[in-house]
Amino acid sequence: MLEIGQRPLSSDAGELPAVPSDTLDQRGLGDESALDQIDEILARTGDVLDREEEAVQDAADELGVTSGHDGPYEERVIPGEVLPQSGTLGADPSGLSRTTLDNSYGQGGSMEAGGRDPRSEEIVAELRERLAYVENDRRATAVTLQRSLLPQELEQPDDLRIAAIYQPGSTEVAIGGDWYDVITLGAGRTVFVVGDVLGGHGVRAAAVMGQLRAGVRAYARLDLPPHEVLQLLDGLAVEIAASQIATCVYAVHDPNEGELVYASAGHLPILVRDKDGTVRRAAEPTGPPLGTGGWLHSSGAISLGPGSTAVLYTDGLVKRRSEDIDEGVATLAAALASAQGTPAAICDRLMRTLGVGVGVDHDDDDIAVMVLQHPVRTGTEADLFHNAALELLGGVEAAPRARAFARGVLASWRLPAEMCDLGVLAASELVANALQHGSPPMWLRLRRTDRRLVVEMTDGDDHLPRRRRSGPADETGRGISVIAAIASAWGSRRTPDGGKAVWCEFPFGA
Repeated sequence: MLEIGQRPLSSDAGELPAVPSDTLDQRGLGDESALDQIDEILARTGDVLDREEEAVQDAADELGVTSGHDGPYEERVIPGEVLPQSGTLGADPSGLSRTTLDNSYGQGGSMEAGGRDPRSEEIVAELRERLAYVENDRRATAVTLQRSLLPQELEQPDDLRIAAIYQPGSTEVAIGGDWYDVITLGAGRTVFVVGDVLGGHGVRAAAVMGQLRAGVRAYARLDLPPHEVLQLLDGLAVEIAASQIATCVYAVHDPNEGELVYASAGHLPILVRDKDGTVRRAAEPTGPPLGTGGWLHSSGAISLGPGSTAVLYTDGLVKRRSEDIDEGVATLAAALASAQGTPAAICDRLMRTLGVGVGVDHDDDDIAVMVLQHPVRTGTEADLFHNAALELLGGVEAAPRARAFARGVLASWRLPAEMCDLGVLAASELVANALQHGSPPMWLRLRRTDRRLVVEMTDGDDHLPRRRRSGPADETGRGISVIAAIASAWGSRRTPDGGKAVWCEFPFGA
């Protein structure tokens, strides 16, 4: 203990206040209970610093940074404890051993139990303060990293209103791993993701979460069905951290279909409240968590019509030590049934109803909640959202029929003449491409929102088109190049029925 008095403890969080050396002398530290408390605190402190060292070393290994210390720490025996030579606690708390206390005359011996020295209580209090300092600093680091890896601003699709919130737990152990994200795919389709890293905490779990979130965003751009995205993410989770698993729900909203198509990897069910207040749970399928490997996930669907509200969440919102998790989900469903207002207001209402104050630490686990709202539009706002579709049966009359349909619909929507011309040209090129390379059933879909015009062509062939360079003598092959030149964005994807969809969009005011 004299070593502590001679120099302050230090860690990556900075120097900690030293115990005054005049509180120690060679008459001993007090009775056995005080020494037991010191042993316990030193062991806990060593464990905290050990975890911090592991996290820092993992980060250093990933960045290719080598440690500046190659040899083992030298230990010094001082009256009462074994401490590292450097003045910091050793990496192995179990290696700390008690020695016989010297008496005031420097002779070996032990103090008689029952003689309580008030100075030992001062040492215990000081060590507790140091432990709290280290734990608080580590917690603050984990929270900062966690928040920095979450989206700083949610993408807002045309058709839905969205709000999300992350709430850290009250301890460092309850921090790290929960995340949410919103990814726009184009043609009005949007991805919603909520996940939770299990089997870890703090900086390490936050780092794993960040890598999984980056992986989700990359795989989402492939515009694959939800279950195929989870298959890819499962393999990535195994590569990132074989010792950790994660739950995740991945859902895609298609405004043309009016539903959420989703896949779940061990995650809690999506809740949807209909316009009449009825709350439904997304049914199976649910596969095992990410990182288990070798499982074939599958997709399901739940309707999300106008006036509906959906909630995606992590288990920290509904899990309680005193009750089954299904009871917590039922409580959340009851709270959702009566929650009104904007998505942000509903988030706040759900958190408070489940006993979690926004801005106040949660006792059990960190929490991520996302609320999606499909508003009912009336009046002038409804005039800004329209859909129209035409089935094409093939034949020589299909192309002119499609052009006439597009021109009439776009004119009825009172679009500017230039926008009408671009929409008709895009429809003509997509229809021609489908007639030459696709197969029935073929549908031309036109859709407008308050922000953009979307033209989409679907057919029964799953061969995706690609943009290629046509030679001067080529009579075909220019359709996709024309689409890419006139539209702000375009893309293609395979559809669940075995066909494909090719789309392009034109923003208003661009």
